[in-house]
Amino acid sequence: MKINNILKDKFNKLQLSSGFKRYFVNTSWLFFERIIGMAVTFFVGVYVARYLGPANFGLLSYAGSFVGLFSAIAALGLDNIVVRELVKDEKRRDELLGTTFVLKVIGSIFVLTIIAIAVRFTNNDSFTNLLIFIIAIGTIFQSFNVINFYFQAKVLSKYTVYAQVFTTILCAAIKLLLIYFNMGLIYFTIVTLLQSIILASGLIVMYTKQKSSLLKWSINYGLAKNLLKDSWPLILSGIAISIYMKIDQVMIKNMLNTEAVGNYAVAVRISEVWYFIPMAITKSVFPAIINAKKISEKLYYERLQKLYDLMVWLAIGIALPIMLLSNNIIKLLFGIQYQEAAGVLRIYVWAGVFVFLGVASSQYLIAENYTKISFLNSLTGAIVNVILNITLIPKFGIKGAAIATVISYFVSVFLIILIPKTYKNSVLMLKSFSPLSCIKRI
Repeated sequence: MKINNILKDKFNKLQLSSGFKRYFVNTSWLFFERIIGMAVTFFVGVYVARYLGPANFGLLSYAGSFVGLFSAIAALGLDNIVVRELVKDEKRRDELLGTTFVLKVIGSIFVLTIIAIAVRFTNNDSFTNLLIFIIAIGTIFQSFNVINFYFQAKVLSKYTVYAQVFTTILCAAIKLLLIYFNMGLIYFTIVTLLQSIILASGLIVMYTKQKSSLLKWSINYGLAKNLLKDSWPLILSGIAISIYMKIDQVMIKNMLNTEAVGNYAVAVRISEVWYFIPMAITKSVFPAIINAKKISEKLYYERLQKLYDLMVWLAIGIALPIMLLSNNIIKLLFGIQYQEAAGVLRIYVWAGVFVFLGVASSQYLIAENYTKISFLNSLTGAIVNVILNITLIPKFGIKGAAIATVISYFVSVFLIILIPKTYKNSVLMLKSFSPLSCIKRI
């Protein structure tokens, strides 16, 4: 009897070890893609910013931010929900992917319609509106990202990585050629659209190489209804997140000028270049968190605590040196024409702590199907950000916008402390800020 128990215990440990290895390899692939993407995109972006100058770079950033305000509608909040359903029942793959794809295409068309109406209420000139629409068209091709959901659920992110790395390198090379041939701003905007088209094509190629076919996808209207029933709070949450992540640049352009947007965008780019880290980690471990919930509540919360610890201290480890070296970083990378960005960077970089933790805690809310709470957090953060921007930008300029962002991110993440049924998770989040507790758990 004892021998059987020992063998059973060893077998269970072997399964856990094998599972850990699988998730580790998957996370490694995601990190590889993000590191390559970060390095290539960031340094080419530096050349683009230097070449365009604060005014033109600010206009390009404004156009992207304007589209970003509405892009969450096209996503429909389905990303993690579809991954969750694929993990639960892979046999429904073609039905889930086909239905999600159609929903996202419809959402993209709706976004284009909304943008066409929204630009009429701005003081944009026709050239600015053209830039906005070129970028907005890319949301249609982003519907093919549903293929990535399948690879996430199967813990096979390396196939997505192949497509993304190829797209990143090719588009970076095109941008360098545009600089070399002294091309205008509109061509850099077209590359943004081209990037969505190339990535969609790459994902299709990777999917078909798995002996799968888009032609097998099917549409289930009942499933579409159920998916939207689960995701509608996440749709609203995504819109709210888009507002408090993008509204600052839109408001700066309207309250100050495009040059101010350019300086602010440079600081944002340096701060947000690290945001791939929580995305990569949580996308890879999300299936593990779902599976842990099936096994035991203790294992489930242990994995959440480890995730929160990792997120908080990674973010602090990134923010502190950037804050201390902000002046040197801006001068070295972007030149004195962007010197105003240094003050913004010292403030904005601390938003990353709450972004890292917020991305991790969102997995808990999805696993528990607390999508309404997720929406409440995001909506509150968006409202706080808009109010603070209106108040602080006239007084402190672009630094005021950075202060507004940090405060709104904090409010959005820690609002769940006030909700009784998420109290246990809130305690885990607060524990993650204690260095002694983290060392003890390690």
